Amino acid sequence: MRAKTLTSLGLYSEAADAGAAVVIRRYSTSFGLACRLLDAPMRRDIENVYALVRVADEAVDGAAAEAGLPVAAVLAQLDRLEDETSTALSMGYSTNPVVHAFAQTARRAGIGEDLTAPFFASMRRDCDPHGHSVASLGDYIYGSAEVVGLMCLRVFLTGLSVLPAERLRLEQSARRLGAAFQKVNFLRDLGQDGEELGRAYFPGVDPARLTEAQKAALLADLRDDLDAALPGLRTLPARPRRAVALAHALFSELADRIEACPADVLVTTRVRVPGTVKLRLAVAALAGIGPAFAHDDAGQAARSEGRAA
Repeated sequence: MRAKTLTSLGLYSEAADAGAAVVIRRYSTSFGLACRLLDAPMRRDIENVYALVRVADEAVDGAAAEAGLPVAAVLAQLDRLEDETSTALSMGYSTNPVVHAFAQTARRAGIGEDLTAPFFASMRRDCDPHGHSVASLGDYIYGSAEVVGLMCLRVFLTGLSVLPAERLRLEQSARRLGAAFQKVNFLRDLGQDGEELGRAYFPGVDPARLTEAQKAALLADLRDDLDAALPGLRTLPARPRRAVALAHALFSELADRIEACPADVLVTTRVRVPGTVKLRLAVAALAGIGPAFAHDDAGQAARSEGRAA
């Protein structure tokens, strides 16, 4: 069989996709593992979303500062990255491979500036040394995490016709799951965020003096998000449902381990899920075992999988 001949744009896009895949492998074993449960085109698109998010996140989480950039220069880099992204969404091309890969995915999945603008706004908020109010934290979590869930959902639903009520339920699920993931990360990175980055995400919580009562309240809140995400998760098409179910299980496991970690220890260590446990959870997701598959309606999954737009 003759190998396919790629156009110049096709070759560049493949190279950009490959670069995005490297980003997720280097920065997140958990999301990388979940992505392996997706088929190749969907996995490529989720990796492309993750790569842009990670590049922006690293700019505000220390990489730019280690390179010697002051806050004003970091903000300028974010502005430039957002401008590049906006232009690529419109034109379908960027000389920045990560932006190009994201734009190709975004144009296939219908991801627009309605989602990228709040994301970049939250990244800029990380450069503000002031603590959050309840309202500003809600805005921050929406832009930094919930919109990422919505981007992934648009990838999962590409090519499918979904009724408005069903789409709303799925969007609510994606937002709650994104919020839960972010809150877990806040807790596991509490000490590092406070000491190294000078950030205090939770209003009224001193990162260096977390109490058991505060930890319990924060865990109860994020577990409400994890539970609220399940109804929509259960109606995802079969393949992405397995991947998202694994991500849900991994972060639920992290929440359990945070609960078991004393508050004074939590602020000096980073809780992790051992590789053997990750593999066990992956096997369960592949087998359709876990909360995401409870009360499973196999017909619903099959109908969603086969619907044409």
